[in-house]
Amino acid sequence: MQINPSLLGAHLQKSLKSLYTLHGDEPLLIQEALDTLRAAARAQGFGERNVYTASGTHFDWGEPLAACGSLSLFADKQVVELRIPSGKPGKDGSAALQQLAQQAQGNDSTLVVVILPRLDRLTQSSVWFAALESGVTIEVTPIERNALPQWIAQRLTVQGQRVAAGEEGQRTLQFFADRVEGNLLAAHQEIQKLALLYPAGELGFAQIESAVLNVARYDVFKLSEAVLSGQAVRVQRMLDGLQAEGEAEVLVHYTLAEDIRALKRVKDAINLGKPLPMALKEQRVWGTKERLFARALPRLDAPTLSQLLLSAHQVDGIVKGLKVQGWPHDSWQALARLAMRLCRLCGPGSAAAR
Repeated sequence: MQINPSLLGAHLQKSLKSLYTLHGDEPLLIQEALDTLRAAARAQGFGERNVYTASGTHFDWGEPLAACGSLSLFADKQVVELRIPSGKPGKDGSAALQQLAQQAQGNDSTLVVVILPRLDRLTQSSVWFAALESGVTIEVTPIERNALPQWIAQRLTVQGQRVAAGEEGQRTLQFFADRVEGNLLAAHQEIQKLALLYPAGELGFAQIESAVLNVARYDVFKLSEAVLSGQAVRVQRMLDGLQAEGEAEVLVHYTLAEDIRALKRVKDAINLGKPLPMALKEQRVWGTKERLFARALPRLDAPTLSQLLLSAHQVDGIVKGLKVQGWPHDSWQALARLAMRLCRLCGPGSAAAR
């Protein structure tokens, strides 16, 4: 049984199962889901909590198994939390997790909570994860940039605060989101800070501008999505942020170049008569990028993509210390020019391909 994290509270009001699995890479949301589970468990008499972290090759899987198979020494009911930071339990761990899931069935005296990082499709199809799915699984996904303003507004509402209605309020929320993008834990802290600084009620733009720190964190994969979406202002902000954070220029270039190569290969396949879904699948383009590629490809013709591919090759040389005529000598400036060139072509209104 899989449920959305936002529905966990409502689920727990109806019943508390004996096995829960949380997986995802958003520490704040994982912690909040854990807190909700623990509170529900305490309310139902689970007075003892044992925590195990399966890290390293010498972890004794027998310990959590023994804890789940025995009665609590100090309380009638107990919670057993098992953290697997790597998401890879190995052969022994796989067998132990299957046994753990089996022990949890019908066990009203022990609540088992397994905490995992984000899992790929292959791991989610494993035998041990299938065993955990006999309980309740909760996949905690990141809050995407386009959903971040609404998430901030909801959190403000919980503490009795709000922004102005209409366009002014939306501008305030967008500003807030720009300052905390990619750093949800810091975003939560900035929201809590507003409750300490200002009373309940409406918050103006000036109040948020003066109080909220710039704690945004970016990664190259989100940069790729911003470029393919044609979000020029966001792309420049992300490039500045990546440079300030010390990200390797070669990784930024690799991400941009891979997108250009994939776009070129998909376009060539389409020109040879292959349907777009088949061409995307062959190039292993799926998820968010599948949608972005489908929207960008009609705006890009083969000659344009060939020129972009040449530009990517030239920037590769600049990143490695070479000088290329007609390009900035600075690696980040060259990367910005390449990113903006692709960004403008993918953006709405581009006339590159007709």
